[in-house]
Amino acid sequence: MTGSNSHVIVLPGGGYATHAAHEGLPVAEWLSGFGVEASVFRYPLNVRHPAPLDALRAEILRLRAGSSTRVGVIGFSAGGHLAGLAALADGANAGEEVDFAVLCYAITSMETESYRPARLILLGEEATPELRRATSLDALVTASSPAFFLWHTAEDEYVPVEHTYRLATSLAAHGIPHAVHVFAHGPHSLGLALGAGQTAAWRDLAEGWIREQCRLTDS
Repeated sequence: MTGSNSHVIVLPGGGYATHAAHEGLPVAEWLSGFGVEASVFRYPLNVRHPAPLDALRAEILRLRAGSSTRVGVIGFSAGGHLAGLAALADGANAGEEVDFAVLCYAITSMETESYRPARLILLGEEATPELRRATSLDALVTASSPAFFLWHTAEDEYVPVEHTYRLATSLAAHGIPHAVHVFAHGPHSLGLALGAGQTAAWRDLAEGWIREQCRLTDS
């Protein structure tokens, strides 16, 4: 198998309060299984924005200083929010850019009242409307944003599927290449969704998309 020197950073969820183990190393191992170099990044917890984003951007820069010419992110829940911020937020320096992003049942909006605990950790009790909008992914999409793969379940009670629809609508409005998959069944925090019936198909769908982004070819 051949392709560009790509690396995917795995960002586990946990509401910005912890790192969910099943959304970390098992995901990196899954990526490695089809030829993608991957690592888990344990971003700072229980800190205010932009500390997690700054740490992630430093990690992206470190990877690019090595052999990685393309850097993607895959994030789950709150980790998906951070992945989206890295891909979309202003202020990235040269070498800190994200080439593609996979968001798994991600928090995308800080303007809704759903999944309030993560917002309180990241932004605080007195977050202004301007700050909440500046950390909402759907408000950050531009015509030059990178490609996205999004998936969610319609039954998610912790992070409602509205979050994925909001971002998908904005990506479509700006003409950004994206894939969106919403599965009928499954709770929040499925990770690789092993044994989760039809929802487990997200892995095969994402693999094909990630291989394309990493420009992998069978040799």
